[in-house]
Amino acid sequence: MDSKKDVAALVGRVLLALMFVIAGYGKITGYSGTAGFMASSGLPMVGVLLPLTILVELGGGIALIVGWKARWAALAMAAFTLLASLVFHNFWTMQGDAAMTNTLFFWKNTAVIGGLLMVFAFGPGRYSVDRE
Repeated sequence: MDSKKDVAALVGRVLLALMFVIAGYGKITGYSGTAGFMASSGLPMVGVLLPLTILVELGGGIALIVGWKARWAALAMAAFTLLASLVFHNFWTMQGDAAMTNTLFFWKNTAVIGGLLMVFAFGPGRYSVDRE
């Protein structure tokens, strides 16, 4: 039974992390567009925040996949996801289709935060660099 739990932990980590790795890579390949979007959303210091975002998404995602410092990567990614959700998916300030779409994104991100907190609480499992 333990091997099934370890496989589930590995698959769960990979599935959680893929969203971040893909998003981080997309921010690198679409750097100027992402910077413009962040600036148009009213975020300050985009020149600092965008590289930090890429570091959390891509670096944290890869760390989570391989299980290196997975608890801390998961916690950082959970905090990042909460902040991003509050800034970009603030459905309570929207109306119509935008409110409906961003409500779904907000609650999807809330579920992702829950999964990341599970990794923080219980560790990455045996199939990881940290081997917890």
